[in-house]
Amino acid sequence: MTGKDKAEAQSPEQKIIRDLAELLNETGLSEIEIEKDGLKVRVARSLTISASHAIAAPAAMTAPLGGSAAPASGAGSDPGQHPGAVKSPMVGTAYRSPEPSAPPFVEVGARVQQGDTLLIIEAMKTMNQIPAPRSGTVTAIFFENGQPVEFGEVLAVIE
Repeated sequence: MTGKDKAEAQSPEQKIIRDLAELLNETGLSEIEIEKDGLKVRVARSLTISASHAIAAPAAMTAPLGGSAAPASGAGSDPGQHPGAVKSPMVGTAYRSPEPSAPPFVEVGARVQQGDTLLIIEAMKTMNQIPAPRSGTVTAIFFENGQPVEFGEVLAVIE
């Protein structure tokens, strides 16, 4: 079967997926999503983290440190329900410091003011500073340095 025959044997959905994957490669985007005629398609690829950022954090922080993500305020065991949950405003790669050799913006137990930078999310080759939405104490950090994050994912808790 020739390449042309294979292309003709593809379903419309397969063609859309292939076209979107090709578009990702051409543009350098990490993901793309479309909805057409009731069909919703999302194509994503994983990005390789540069070695300089991958070695920046000596310890993984996938669980809250120094306290519970669900304190006595009755938020339950879901950190996303906590009133102080800081959620990712975008899809990208989260970094705890402005550069690999720099100290993290915040640590668990740190006191922050509203507007202080908590982390950076790299999206489409742009570094986006994520500010503290409120003043308080950082009681949990739920991401590792250089970790891909999704929109709405809980990154930290500020009480």
